Amino acid sequence: MLDGGHLRVYAKKAKHTYDPQYIEKIAHACAANGETIFRMLYYDCALFAGTVKLPVSGEKKTFTPTGNWLHELASKELFAVRRGELKFRGFVPKKIPLNPKRALTDADFKPKFDQKGVDMRIGLDMAVFAANRATDVIALATNDTDCIPAMKHARIAGLQVALIIVPGYNPAPALLSHADFCRRIEWPT
Repeated sequence: MLDGGHLRVYAKKAKHTYDPQYIEKIAHACAANGETIFRMLYYDCALFAGTVKLPVSGEKKTFTPTGNWLHELASKELFAVRRGELKFRGFVPKKIPLNPKRALTDADFKPKFDQKGVDMRIGLDMAVFAANRATDVIALATNDTDCIPAMKHARIAGLQVALIIVPGYNPAPALLSHADFCRRIEWPT
């Protein structure tokens, strides 16, 4: 189970191209030697599409996403893509504090987006796997502590939860205490 928002941050920090081919490599790297992958579930949002007003000028800006990468990823063997929603939450300053010596422009701000529904979808899938005993181990790559109730549920049902640790990521202590073990992986080449 791969939280796309989480992995994207660390892959980009490590200067990796984050595309369907690379995501597939990451997913395969999460399996330990001798394990058979039942399914690779990828949780993410499509890019925001819509028209908003810019914060200073009030002019309209249209976000038009390009690419069909989530469909491409979903067509890969053993992959399923679970889509949350990307919500526009307004504009925030690019730099704080703002420069008080000049008038603000739209260029001083960047859009703020929030992922919604991804952690819920992870939790529902973990609950289904636990109820059906579809697997013995769930490898989970996330830093979202909202997943803890689902991790607890899976463990109570007898599944093991392996928290995936990618380079540069220091997991939240609460996640560590609700995982059976950590599985450190290197970035695929």
